[in-house]
Amino acid sequence: MRCPFCAHDDSQVKDSRPTEDGTSIRRRRQCSSCGARFTTFERVQLREVVVVKSGDRREPFDRMKLEQSIALASRKRGIEQERLDQLISGIQRQVETSGEAEVPSAHIGELVMEGLRQIDSVAYIRFASVYRDFSEARDFEEFASTVQQAAKE
Repeated sequence: MRCPFCAHDDSQVKDSRPTEDGTSIRRRRQCSSCGARFTTFERVQLREVVVVKSGDRREPFDRMKLEQSIALASRKRGIEQERLDQLISGIQRQVETSGEAEVPSAHIGELVMEGLRQIDSVAYIRFASVYRDFSEARDFEEFASTVQQAAKE
């Protein structure tokens, strides 16, 4: 593993342990050149999945993009990181085990919306505002009212 501080190619694993949700392994490493310590995470990747975006653009599935969009929607909401990690891992697992080599980005967006809806209504509305391209305040009002109706039922 390349050192992020000096770019030396050799490092030693000093400690390994599973993460709290059990979906990855956290490794503490030490660079054999500069002695700096850093952390890496190892996750299982079941298969290579291509995401089909609008306009038929295709790109490899990227867990980091998923993490960033969910983090942005849930920013300052006080949601435990472990809960968000479980959501992200669950979505990734569903995408990778679907049996499809190509998955529409709309399907991933719906999985995220369903997960956020169950966790936090504000994060759900924030994500929906970008995903569904809200252009006016009225769009927020209409969507928020449907969320309130669903919560009452």
